[in-house]
Amino acid sequence: MTIRPLADRVVIKAVAAEETTKSGFILTASAQEKPSMAEVVAVGPGGVVDGKEVKMFVHVGEKVLISKYSGTDVKVDGEEYSIVKQEDILAVVEESSKTAKKPAAKAVAKKPAAKAAAKKTAVKAAAKKPAAKAAAKKPAAKSSRSTKK
Repeated sequence: MTIRPLADRVVIKAVAAEETTKSGFILTASAQEKPSMAEVVAVGPGGVVDGKEVKMFVHVGEKVLISKYSGTDVKVDGEEYSIVKQEDILAVVEESSKTAKKPAAKAVAKKPAAKAAAKKTAVKAAAKKPAAKAAAKKPAAKSSRSTKK
């Protein structure tokens, strides 16, 4: 059985609520807060509602934040859903760029080779510097002794 919402209604399925607190306490079902994040399962067609044209802005599969006590809870085929008006949806949750997959796999593969080459260059430069410093110190030390006498 499927649910087809009418007008500006949206069918959502709540994301699982936290069962433990950050400190590790297990919460009973009555102590858990109603989740404010849900996934859109079905979207109504929109149209004219109360004399106003309503355009639907949410799409199936999006994660949304909803008002805490909004909507009507229903149970269909053992699954619990809520039917809310689009105006009760507060925001659409988008994936952040930090957690998004990066398509530049080739650039990542080249980095270790570039790092290794840079490291070899740094080692060679470091090996040359002490010899140059020692050579520079010896004439300076001799000249400073000769001027003191």
